[in-house]
Amino acid sequence: MTIPEEKTIDTTNFRRTMGLFATGVTVVLAETEGDVFGMTANAVTSVSLEPPLVLVCVEKKAHLMTYLRKSGSFSINILNEDQADLSRYFASMWTGPEPPVFSFEPWVGGPRLVNTLASIACEITEYLEGGDHWIVLGRVIDLYRADDPPEPLLFYRGQYRQVQAKA
Repeated sequence: MTIPEEKTIDTTNFRRTMGLFATGVTVVLAETEGDVFGMTANAVTSVSLEPPLVLVCVEKKAHLMTYLRKSGSFSINILNEDQADLSRYFASMWTGPEPPVFSFEPWVGGPRLVNTLASIACEITEYLEGGDHWIVLGRVIDLYRADDPPEPLLFYRGQYRQVQAKA
């Protein structure tokens, strides 16, 4: 099979096509000198079990990159179905007069959001270029899972969704 010649891909069509891949929703946090900065991310995945590695893709011009480079670590916080407001807030899409209620708990690798499904603490091992994003590779240094976690918050076709079992 031959690889076709390179053709220009329409970015809107690409985004819509990728939007058909349902993802979980996370907030990535980094702390530097007592300041915490977070960003909503769904471009997050496990990479390896031995050693345990994850990656998160961060737009090159995102403010979070400054914090990641200074801190050398981060946490990934997996949101539950009732935390769409937190996702909007950390995506800079919040329009309410006051931020939604949330709190951080000090943790290895950086703070973690309270009341999430799970959190993953990571030490940054590498930054890889990926077009207009950095692929931030992190070695997992600690894990948190809620005792009786609710369902996850999902993102599909540009909207927040919830898991719904078929009858």
